[in-house]
Amino acid sequence: TQPLYGHTGGYFVRTLRIVQLALYFVYDLVMSSLKVAWDVVTPQDLSSPRILAMPLKAESDLEVLLVTNLISLTSGTLSLDVSPDRKTLYVHAMFAVDPAAVIEGLQKGMEHRVRRVFAE
Repeated sequence: TQPLYGHTGGYFVRTLRIVQLALYFVYDLVMSSLKVAWDVVTPQDLSSPRILAMPLKAESDLEVLLVTNLISLTSGTLSLDVSPDRKTLYVHAMFAVDPAAVIEGLQKGMEHRVRRVFAE
């Protein structure tokens, strides 16, 4: 596996991190889908949509691509654009009562796990 992954800590560590990312994504997908479904079936409107500017710590094109796609696949969020310097991701969030908390959740959740997969 060295030609694929280099001389890093190992194949098994990376595989474990990929599995953790996949499990986190499935959990996040289920929870966000339930939240959106609840908003649709209840008479009151619980959504407070906002467009947020999320600072990116992801460095490579692959990391940015994976973060943006996973955010877009999750119900209630949509990646709109990445700044030309790849330092900011613009996200439409359906439930953004507290925009700072949404950004922090995306950074500490999805982006952090994606960066761990590609970490040395």
